[in-house]
Amino acid sequence: MLSVTFWGAAQTVTGSKHLLDIAGKRLLLDCGLFQGPRDESDRLNHDFGFDAASVDAVVLSHAHIDHIGLLPKLWKEGFRGRVYATPATRDLAALMLLDSAHIQEKDVEFVNKHRARRGEKLREPLYNADDAEAVLKRFVSVDYGETFDPLSTVSCTFRDAGHILGSATVNLALREGGRTVRLGFTGDVGNPDRPILRDPEPMDDCDYLITESTYGGSVHEPVAPTEERLGELIRRAADRGGKVIIPAFAVGRTQEIVHALDQLWNAGKLPRIPVYVDSPLAVNATGVYLAHPECFDRETREHLRTDGSFLGFDKLTYVREASQSKALNDDHQPMVIISASGMAEAGRVLHHLRNNIEDPRAMVLIVGYCAEGTLGRKLVEKQEVVRIFGEEHRRKAEVEVMNSLSAHADQPGLLHLLTQLDVPRLKQTFLVHGEIERQEKLRTALAEHGFQNIAIPARGDTAVL
Repeated sequence: MLSVTFWGAAQTVTGSKHLLDIAGKRLLLDCGLFQGPRDESDRLNHDFGFDAASVDAVVLSHAHIDHIGLLPKLWKEGFRGRVYATPATRDLAALMLLDSAHIQEKDVEFVNKHRARRGEKLREPLYNADDAEAVLKRFVSVDYGETFDPLSTVSCTFRDAGHILGSATVNLALREGGRTVRLGFTGDVGNPDRPILRDPEPMDDCDYLITESTYGGSVHEPVAPTEERLGELIRRAADRGGKVIIPAFAVGRTQEIVHALDQLWNAGKLPRIPVYVDSPLAVNATGVYLAHPECFDRETREHLRTDGSFLGFDKLTYVREASQSKALNDDHQPMVIISASGMAEAGRVLHHLRNNIEDPRAMVLIVGYCAEGTLGRKLVEKQEVVRIFGEEHRRKAEVEVMNSLSAHADQPGLLHLLTQLDVPRLKQTFLVHGEIERQEKLRTALAEHGFQNIAIPARGDTAVL
């Protein structure tokens, strides 16, 4: 029996994990960390819902932590197969997983100090650096367009998804009992006409489709005026003497923002104030970006011929050391601070928010999707009081949102990709990686384009293919 069970990113935008059962073998599409409120995250990240040792191979769509962040735990619990990804995804995963392991260890160390005082049982991290290093040795790199067999009964091909460096849609041929079923998995789909990366490639026709739905029902702001608006917002905050705090994912979003600021700087449209990328992971990820020009679009390759530092300019500083990061909070001049994490749930950005959220001169600029329950979402909703490090703060800083910088396609972008498929051939479409309200809107839009049998699976739901 061929089947798929949805163990993550099911009626939510995080923790991507889809388990295929094929002729007695098991293939996992993505192995993502659930990111959200601590209690829910602990519950979902500690319980895969399946036996890790039973998984024979993993195929990854891209390197964001909500798609790869539980790979070390999979190894820790007995997985010994291979992990297939594009070369850029493999290089980014090496950074992301070791960074995540460090965070797991430090978080538990902090929590255990308090539990020890209360005489409570101490916790263990989800995984450690040894687990991350071990699973990284299982990676196999495969280029876009090259067909590979992760299992004897499965063939796969990666196509460029245009989401982040190395991101891919996955086209699978599943063989069982003399028949072949073709399954498409979008992973996360990027916006067309975005800077740096190529546009999403068409997917291969398939019998079943698993597609993300993050921005179902939404239309992003036009890409063209993005740089102009970014410059205007920074000037506005700088003119009143405030800092601009930009929570941004270390991989993808940070590089796009830096590229936009580089363009503005070269055009003389950016205030002459310092700009800091305050994230060691983002610094390292930028190096990986520069090492993979094969993923760049034509405009970026042309730009590289005249500006070899397209991810850097005179006023830009990449911050590694914690002491440098702390010093930024004692510097009260106008500046731009780009810092992880993108949903403002962890990392150095929390310190910058805590130090500026009550300053009416400051601006918090949200440039990507923030899941329900996160601090980022509360800022998007412009809540008057927010909690940072467990303490309440009255929000006086201005909050602005720029969804044109999102790495996810909006509904028109998704429809553009999906309607290129042979729609009458599709037997069933599964919507994942989206909140239920967004998924319902995308389901309606897909139905209007002739898609039939559109499901919105919950965690643990199984579909027979």
